[in-house]
Amino acid sequence: MAAVLERIHRANRPAFHSLTPKQARIGYLMGAEILDLPRVPLARVENLTVPGAEGPLQARLYAPSDAVLPVLLYFHGGGFTIGSLETHDSLCRQLALRSGCAVIALDYRLAPEHKFPAAVDDCWAAMKWLPGGASALGLDGSRLAVGGDSAGGTLAAVCALHARDLGQPLALQLLITPGTTAHADTASHKFFSQGFLLDASSIQWFFDHYIEHHHRKDWRFAPLEAPDHAGLAPAALILAECDPLVDEGLAYGDLLRSQGVAVQLELYRGVTHDFIKMGRTIPEALQALDACAEALKEALKP
Repeated sequence: MAAVLERIHRANRPAFHSLTPKQARIGYLMGAEILDLPRVPLARVENLTVPGAEGPLQARLYAPSDAVLPVLLYFHGGGFTIGSLETHDSLCRQLALRSGCAVIALDYRLAPEHKFPAAVDDCWAAMKWLPGGASALGLDGSRLAVGGDSAGGTLAAVCALHARDLGQPLALQLLITPGTTAHADTASHKFFSQGFLLDASSIQWFFDHYIEHHHRKDWRFAPLEAPDHAGLAPAALILAECDPLVDEGLAYGDLLRSQGVAVQLELYRGVTHDFIKMGRTIPEALQALDACAEALKEALKP
């Protein structure tokens, strides 16, 4: 991991917070698959259009076979501001391949063009569409999970809360290095504020583009702030030790357990935020992919 950070430092790429959102999106796309695994071929990779909160959204289906498979609805990371179907294509292929389930990745609207709660509203709309939409695609609309990494993990946690409130069955929430707090004020945010890939300045840049400060205690942004976590779908949490977000991930796992929610938590030592997308270089990325796959297999088995 230290060698990867040194390589990134030597590449002298500009920090996200020094760029415009458009420039940052291009930079993230250009670097997204340098450390990620090659895009593995699958039986089905199909571009879709699914309903969003205010109009159709692009999505992509990944399936390792033509069977009637259970489905993971996946939300990409990127601080609600950057990221796309392309930046997370390899990751979604790996999740589908290793778990044996289908993955539908959503291209939700991004800030600052679409501020909070636009991303939440889009993910909720896609989640409501999923049971019928999956069946129409030849998939099993009765065995469903939501998941995501980083900001996408936040959105997945919020979707799990919403699914409970709607009475919509959900087998698993897969939360990979999620954000859950309102103000990025835990000890790990201070300890890993600089030099560990995701810097404090970039976190502030993402949040300032996405949400006004006075809205940050809204549970749709900070799921730790939700009034009740009982009755939620089981959670699989994938956390990185050297990540500003690690404390809030641990806190969310503890809170869910205290409310009677089944939690499987894996903490990978010595790695940073976004490590799961570094499978060419970081062995823990492969271990984490396998842990995600096992959690999905167990939760979505017939």
